[in-house]
Amino acid sequence: MNILAEVNEIDVDKAGELKEGFLVASIKNVGLEEATVNGVALEPGEAKGYPFVGKGYKKIAYDPNRSTLRIMQIL
Repeated sequence: MNILAEVNEIDVDKAGELKEGFLVASIKNVGLEEATVNGVALEPGEAKGYPFVGKGYKKIAYDPNRSTLRIMQIL
């Protein structure tokens, strides 16, 4: 059986996006400032999850806003 999913874990301090088609993702604000994920504030220490829903997600924008986001995604 071929394994197709790839796990990607990174820390980011610049705005970007999760690319369209990801299967699962988790984003945690590990910095000291409020960040923005998908247009919603993410306070320091808070996390958001995007669980598997049977198909890939559309892209999700994020902006650390002088903070650091720890992102885990399965592509």
